Amino acid sequence: MLRYLTAGESHGRGLTIIVEGLPAGVPLTASYLEGWLRRRQGGYGRGGRMQIEQDRAEILAGVRSGITLGSPVALFVPNRDWQNWQQVMTPEPGAVESRAVTRPRPGHADLPGGQKYRQKDLRNILERASARETAARVAAGAVAAAFLEELGVEVVGHVVAIGPVRVERELTWEEIRSARNSPVYCADPTASQAMMDAIDAARAGGDTLGGVFEVLVAGLPPGLGSHVHWDRRLDGKLAQALMSIQAVKAVEIGDGFEVAARPGSAAQDEIFYHPERGFYRGTNRAGGLEGGITNGEVLKVRAAMKPIPTLGRPLRSVDIYRKEEVGAAVERSDVCAVPAAAVVGEAAVAWVLAGAFLEKFGGDHLEEIKERLQAYRAYLRRWPE
Repeated sequence: MLRYLTAGESHGRGLTIIVEGLPAGVPLTASYLEGWLRRRQGGYGRGGRMQIEQDRAEILAGVRSGITLGSPVALFVPNRDWQNWQQVMTPEPGAVESRAVTRPRPGHADLPGGQKYRQKDLRNILERASARETAARVAAGAVAAAFLEELGVEVVGHVVAIGPVRVERELTWEEIRSARNSPVYCADPTASQAMMDAIDAARAGGDTLGGVFEVLVAGLPPGLGSHVHWDRRLDGKLAQALMSIQAVKAVEIGDGFEVAARPGSAAQDEIFYHPERGFYRGTNRAGGLEGGITNGEVLKVRAAMKPIPTLGRPLRSVDIYRKEEVGAAVERSDVCAVPAAAVVGEAAVAWVLAGAFLEKFGGDHLEEIKERLQAYRAYLRRWPE
């Protein structure tokens, strides 16, 4: 019902996004999309590419006077660096091969991608495998977020760990909202400074750092997703969306890995009832999902991002032609991109949830969906009468 496709290379002309299935009536402007793209470019530890690009999304179709039409939405994010790469990345015959890549980077798609697609220049792999593609993904996710906001849903991402530094205390919702003001998108000022110090140390040593980000979603009704088939479980869809982000190696929902070490009595969320609040849980260890279905509590997902594989001090590799040991290729890259990944994570989660709303409530226009959601919430207050 809701899908998107992206096309484009890291140093090509730009990134193209087509969103299909968005209902009519959703407010959407280029300035709203730009806010999301700007946050993706931010964060302490970013590299030189972010000094070049100033991402903006041009709305080419599907929107008139700031409102979606119900037809496909087409977006384009230009690459400003294209002017320096036109001869290398031209789609016409005769591309300059002076920047051919023959030294695959450990941890990147370079080598397996080159083998799979029979490429003699690994640039043909890394250009699309690059995290530059996430600019397109964030643009699509921002479209979904604009839809969710109209339904009273709030999606917030923040960083909880970079390298060895972790947030060690419980955070309030207001603190998490304020994480966007931190250079590393971390809600705890003490941890935030320690994270920046760790990034500085990694940069000085020619190294990179990974970390963990968390995405929280408030305002979800119970009943999104389903238990009836494996591919309709919302937790599975969220995990797939987050795992597809470049460099993400693990995903947990709720207390995730920690809950595996607890007894059952300390792992579940007991159920309570209040006439005004309805059914609710006293805790949220499940992270707002039970049986692949939202339960009305705050959705909580986390993703672990490995360190970026492009190091200033290259790891050992082998030249694919000479078969001799060499230092891996060095592309312009970041020291740490975990803050940016948190924004990509927000976009990925927003996209999955927008699809879940449309699956549950349908509707060709935003007002139809709002009416159905309102009726559903009224039904829940009466259930099981």
